[in-house]
Amino acid sequence: MSVFTVLFSVVVFMLAGLLVDGGAAINARLRAADIAEQAARAGADKIDVDHLRATGETRLLDQGQVCARAEELITAQGGDGVGSASCEVGGDQAVVTVGVNVAWRAFFLGALGFQGGDMRGEASAGPEAR
Repeated sequence: MSVFTVLFSVVVFMLAGLLVDGGAAINARLRAADIAEQAARAGADKIDVDHLRATGETRLLDQGQVCARAEELITAQGGDGVGSASCEVGGDQAVVTVGVNVAWRAFFLGALGFQGGDMRGEASAGPEAR
């Protein structure tokens, strides 16, 4: 009976780890995607107003200004493992793509040697003229 109890407690511990730590991993992935989406939208707000007035076409400012705005939003999300992974302006200055990493740490599975990792989210956005 004691062997069964020991083995059963290990299995229950692993299942609890999958539930708790798996949920933390999914939450980190969703948070990374959400932050990336908001950062891409913030970057897409940086349009070239002079070009818009002259031609009626929307395009983004240079990559430095667009990515700086996206980075401001990522930084505003607070520390706890949130970091910028990438930022690119493409599509003839019409789209910004932002990647974000969110770190998560395993609680139960950390006892078994699996410490967690980073989840990445990526999103694109661009200005729309009406």
